[in-house]
Amino acid sequence: MRVWIAGAGHGSGQVLDADEARVSVLDHGITVGDGVFETIKAVSGEPFALSRHLRRLARSAGALGLPEPDLSRLAHGVRQALEANPDVSPARVRITMTGGPAPLGSERTGAEPTYVVAIGPLAHPAPAADVTVVPWSRNENGALTGVKSTSYADNVLALNYAMERGASEALFANTAGNLCEGTGSNVFVVSDGELLTPPLSAGPLAGITRELVLEWAGGTEADIPLPALSTASEAFLVSTGRDVQPIRSVDRKNLANAPGPVTREAMEVFTRRSAADMDP
Repeated sequence: MRVWIAGAGHGSGQVLDADEARVSVLDHGITVGDGVFETIKAVSGEPFALSRHLRRLARSAGALGLPEPDLSRLAHGVRQALEANPDVSPARVRITMTGGPAPLGSERTGAEPTYVVAIGPLAHPAPAADVTVVPWSRNENGALTGVKSTSYADNVLALNYAMERGASEALFANTAGNLCEGTGSNVFVVSDGELLTPPLSAGPLAGITRELVLEWAGGTEADIPLPALSTASEAFLVSTGRDVQPIRSVDRKNLANAPGPVTREAMEVFTRRSAADMDP
């Protein structure tokens, strides 16, 4: 596997074999998780919704007080990394930006950020997902709310909790007891025939697939009490790796429809529109 890397002693960017790329053990992304990232789907070397993902990376960097990333350079890095891995399709494109080398501790030194674009295979999603609600909540008022940060340990812990219980995704409530998001997905539910998803004020990440589903298939942002999830007629997850994936069960209780008619329509619309426009 070959990666594109910039900063960290690699100048403005170069493609290297993964085992040749070097990041300092004192990089702030390693020592304190001070960084942001994006995951993008690419098919036959073409990244999907790259512009939207790069704009979100810039928003996340700004929220953390990191320097504004050079998005044109990163877009070029994505293209170079994909060209260097032509046999990987569909591909998971991971862009990571960290605070760069810094002393041990939380303070920054103003060092040049580290940028890495890595490519890996993207598995085909399962036809439906079983989800588990975890006993920990998202803080919708926290400093990292809405930031796609590399500080991901809570998601690792939550997903492991779900997988130990036979589920493929973990869902969080927020501190108000309303539905928030998954570890790597946004959630939609159908209640009384209406398609709903938690608003950004409830604490979820502003997912790119979530954004496109709202634009292409409709839907309303509304606070959703957590108990409403298990009584919904339909529900589905959305993310870069899932597109639109029906939820089959919540805490081992089957939903009535997986997929139901609203979910099927969202799946069909997303598949058609995304195939027609790789950078919507």
